Amino acid sequence: MATPDRFSLPQAPQTGRKPEWLKVRLPHGEAYERVKGIVRETHLATVCEEARCPNIAECWGGGTATVMLMGEVCTRACRFCHVKVGAPPPLDPEEPEHLGRAVAELKLAYIVVTSVNRDDQPDGGAGHFAQAIRAIRREAPKTRIEVLIPDFQGAERDLGTVALARPDVLAHNVETVERLTPDVRDRRASYRQSLEALRYLKQRPEGLFTKSSVMLGLGETDEELTRTFRDLRSAGVDVLTLGQYLQPSQYHLRVERFVSPQQFDAYKRQAEELGFLYVAAGPLVRSSYRAAELFMKGLLDRERTAQGR
Repeated sequence: MATPDRFSLPQAPQTGRKPEWLKVRLPHGEAYERVKGIVRETHLATVCEEARCPNIAECWGGGTATVMLMGEVCTRACRFCHVKVGAPPPLDPEEPEHLGRAVAELKLAYIVVTSVNRDDQPDGGAGHFAQAIRAIRREAPKTRIEVLIPDFQGAERDLGTVALARPDVLAHNVETVERLTPDVRDRRASYRQSLEALRYLKQRPEGLFTKSSVMLGLGETDEELTRTFRDLRSAGVDVLTLGQYLQPSQYHLRVERFVSPQQFDAYKRQAEELGFLYVAAGPLVRSSYRAAELFMKGLLDRERTAQGR
């Protein structure tokens, strides 16, 4: 257990106005406009836009992006998420190929592929993920692929379907501490189910890197965060991202506290001591965060060079 003074930094109170450190610049620049144009032309759904990510300018301007498979309607109603909820349309069988060609046209160094939850599908959409990974490999072989997947209701068969397609990084988010999970996530999700999914993926023979993310500011305690960090490391998670929860609308969970950059630094140091390969922590850090992606790309490139590939 961490000593109390490690977490004694002052916190900004919850008010109607966001702290200065949460202000971001408006998206602009040639690289950003190029990515934006191709996204429009190819009708890609990006989390960058759907989730109103504050880092869209940095990521699109720097050659990374996060795309969302299987439509824009989710079958789960998590209370933190801004994505639409309802009965989604059928899967588009041509979507994986369209994505592969779009990634090639974008010339991305790193792509994060995620999705809505599709509990209406027998495999939760795992096969669709696998097809998308293979299409990107074929059309853009130099692009590093990270997939941020649902829990597939814990089905090892479906988790294995994605792992067998061999993305470079397999991510699944626990989102919050165990106590808050029933209030934050849909009832079909659970903290332990997510941990076991991450553990299973890490133990598979493909030897893939795993990653997870935690939102702060929902009412968690320092002790609960410590336990969550330890649980994730125990499940073999390699990379951890920690960011500030921001309420997307009046209908979503309220922010209980704004965590200061100094406090994020303290959490980062604590997590690093547990042995994660990399920890990204800060108010504007998200599960798909360019600093973490650049770290992973560098690590993967070094591995490929060492293997003579």
